[in-house]
Amino acid sequence: MRFVAYRDAQGEGLAVQRTDGRLTGLSKSAAKFPGALDHLVPLGREALVAAHGVLANAATIDAARVTYLAPFRAAPKIICVGLNYVDHSNETGHKLPTYPTIFARWNSSLVGHDVPVVRPHVSTELDYEGEFVAVIGRGGRHISKGRALDHVAGYSVFNDVSVRDYQMRTLQWTIGKNFDATGAFGPSFVTADEVPAGAKGLRLTTRLNGQVMQSASTDDLIFDVATLVSTLSEAMTLEAGDVIVTGTPAGVGGMRKPQVFMKPGDVCEVEVEGIGLLRSPIASEPM
Repeated sequence: MRFVAYRDAQGEGLAVQRTDGRLTGLSKSAAKFPGALDHLVPLGREALVAAHGVLANAATIDAARVTYLAPFRAAPKIICVGLNYVDHSNETGHKLPTYPTIFARWNSSLVGHDVPVVRPHVSTELDYEGEFVAVIGRGGRHISKGRALDHVAGYSVFNDVSVRDYQMRTLQWTIGKNFDATGAFGPSFVTADEVPAGAKGLRLTTRLNGQVMQSASTDDLIFDVATLVSTLSEAMTLEAGDVIVTGTPAGVGGMRKPQVFMKPGDVCEVEVEGIGLLRSPIASEPM
């Protein structure tokens, strides 16, 4: 099942992407509207199946006339993982981590597919980071690795856009990861049954203005999805709707020689095989 959150002239809505690529869905004001994904995922798979049935039989949505929204905009936690590919850890000069490097994003930083990522006027060091996310469907604490994937509802695509000079001003990366309109997310939420277990073996590609900048297999993760879920749950109670942003491979702009940063007018695409393609035009922050 593939769900797309959107906004059109009737307001916010939820659609499903059919096998032929069409979107069919309902606006929030419709009598049979099943609810947003933030509401549906905590209710469990049966709720998602029921919602999919309703939306699949709804009217076709003109994708050219909608604004895509981030699939989840009220996640209890957005947990990001740094240095989680061997090649990226190497290119940054860090030793391979023996424990996940964790930082947080806020919902206020999120934007949807085809919605501009904004370069702030205080910096020119806007960098891409193509990633995929795992969405928790069933919460818990002290989750075993063997059962961890039972707690994952599905996956999506993310561009963990970073303002590098702000990120590196302190030992904590949080400020450089939370500028407004820098967390591109979408276009769809894909349920776990649509991809291999743990989203393994998928090709992740980041393109800037059509040029491939990152290319890796999700098999190259140092800490795979099951390990992340289990490890995080040692410290905190994971909740349904939590989003885990799993990390980026080598090729980020800040590590290139010469460096390559995104500028207004650029277009960045992150594509994860079997999950989707997330496109982000780059715009200037209004003065």
